[in-house]
Amino acid sequence: MVFEYDFNDGARSKMKVVGVGGAGGNAVNRMVQAGFTGVEFISINTDAQALENSHADVKIQIGRKLTRGLGAGADPEIGRKAFDEDPEATREALAGANIVFITCGMGGGTGTGASPMVAKIAKEMGALTVGIVTKPFLFEGPRRISQADTGIRQIKEHVDTLITIPNQRLLAVVQKQTLLTDSFMKADEVLLAATKGISDLITVPGLVNVDFADVKTIMHNAGEALMGTGVASGENRGEVAAKMALHSPMLEDVSIEGARGVLINITGGNDLTIDDINLANETVFEAAGSQANIIFGAVIDPAMNDRLFVTVIAAGFDRKGVIEFEAVEDKDLFGLPASPMSKTRRIRPKRPILEKVTSEDYIPEDFTVPAFMRNKLTEGNKAEASL
Repeated sequence: MVFEYDFNDGARSKMKVVGVGGAGGNAVNRMVQAGFTGVEFISINTDAQALENSHADVKIQIGRKLTRGLGAGADPEIGRKAFDEDPEATREALAGANIVFITCGMGGGTGTGASPMVAKIAKEMGALTVGIVTKPFLFEGPRRISQADTGIRQIKEHVDTLITIPNQRLLAVVQKQTLLTDSFMKADEVLLAATKGISDLITVPGLVNVDFADVKTIMHNAGEALMGTGVASGENRGEVAAKMALHSPMLEDVSIEGARGVLINITGGNDLTIDDINLANETVFEAAGSQANIIFGAVIDPAMNDRLFVTVIAAGFDRKGVIEFEAVEDKDLFGLPASPMSKTRRIRPKRPILEKVTSEDYIPEDFTVPAFMRNKLTEGNKAEASL
């Protein structure tokens, strides 16, 4: 295991977040509303009305001739052809970026068809290219799921790192009475949290800083990546928050063991201690294995008060032979009852990496924790995880 400690501020990196299609555009709007700093936002869509409502710094309508501003009709081929009408508009918008985040919902038309083309251009321009995409809910049907799988394979060819978030896992952490419209809004929140989790590592000044070079070390040509976040307070909060991140309900029970590189961001209040950092890092060390290159950053945020927030990004997996899985029945996640729509068979490592976390939950007000997780946790508890 190699720990790298970076106490120096690096040159300011130019980051651009590109939302492609409806879900990507919605995620961008939420990021702008959340007050992201140090990031330029770009929205790309065939839907002219959606672009009119966009809060992005740069708006690019594709397929003016092909779709006449009416969208791609859930057809990825239309999305791809629409992008091909004027790829130079995107190339111009991405100029000068060190890091490009491409976020979209896979399975539809514009996001699925155009996002691989956006990624290809970003990579050709020399930017560290990170894809953060969602997979459809099962109730959206087999065709949309099949289209999503194809889109994921295509974008994976052009990004340095790809984080894939399965919307179906959201059903395990929301109320059964959740409205359909709210379900898709919650998926947008997950895209927001995943993007923010990485960008904050660079843009938020830290006691122990993580800069562009650190992120590039972990994510350059890394392939598939896993990401989780956890927040805790009270005794052993460093360990609890790290375990929450490692047991994130959005990770589909996949261990980070076998990752070549791991980024850890630890954010706490003025009471942040060396023990907090040590417990969090050692917990991730145990899960990742001795060969992983771990880089961590530590940030003081007085608004955190007694809370400690941990973000873990693991990348560079050799999927062959890393983890053996066995099928198990569904069970509650962090004590949250599973929705009937999430009653699918799940998998878990035959050799558990960490014991089950048991702590009291609490409800934070920090926007970095998506609302669907804040609203789900019960009163009187002290620890929470999201994403």
